[in-house]
Amino acid sequence: MIMQKKTFRQSWLKIVLGTSLLILAQHGEASAAPYYLPIAGYGPTAPNALSAEGLSLQQYAHQVGYAKFTAPDWQEGNVRHVVMLRYKEGTTMDQRNEVTRRFLHLAQDSRRPNGKAVIKSIEYGDQSTGSGLSYGFQQIFVVSFRSEGDRNYFIGKPVVTDPQYFDPAHEAFVQFSAPYIEKVLVFDYNVRAVMNKDVSSKKRKH
Repeated sequence: MIMQKKTFRQSWLKIVLGTSLLILAQHGEASAAPYYLPIAGYGPTAPNALSAEGLSLQQYAHQVGYAKFTAPDWQEGNVRHVVMLRYKEGTTMDQRNEVTRRFLHLAQDSRRPNGKAVIKSIEYGDQSTGSGLSYGFQQIFVVSFRSEGDRNYFIGKPVVTDPQYFDPAHEAFVQFSAPYIEKVLVFDYNVRAVMNKDVSSKKRKH
C-alpha cells in the first residue's frame, strides 16, 4: 500500500512538472512571436496576449482563407469596433491630439487596393463619466463597418498576419500611436438589436 502511494505521488509530480514546463514553453513562444500583441496591436507587447477567442478566430481565418475572411461581403451587417485608450504618463496634449487626428482620418485613409473605403463611420469622445468606473481610460472610438470582412481587413493583426489581407493605413496608425499608449481595451460586436423610444404613446396624447 505504501509503495502504491509513493508510485502515485511520483507519477503525479512528473505530470505537474511536465505540464509546468509545457506552459512555460508556450508562453515563451507567444511572447517571441511578432504578432502576439494586444488586439489591434496597440500598447506594449504582452505574453499570451492572443485570447482564446482570438486564437479560435485566427484558426477559423486559416480554415476559410484570408481572401474570404477579409472580403467586403463576408458576414454583412452592422459591425462595431470599440477602442478605448489610456495614454502613458508624460504624453503631451499635442501628441494625444495627433493620435486622435490620425485615428479619425482612418475613415478616409482605410481603403482596399481597389480604392473602396473600408470604414462606414468613426465616432470619438473623451471620457466624462462621474461614476468612478472609467478605469483610467481617457478616449473612446467607435468604428462602424458594413461587414465582418471589412472589420477583419481593418484590424489585421493578430488574427490576419498576411499584409496582402490587412489595411496598411491602420497598421501605420498602430505603429505611430503605440509609443504613447499605456493600455487599450477593444470590444467588437455585431449589432443584435436597437431599442428606440416608443413614440406611439405621444401620438395618442395629441
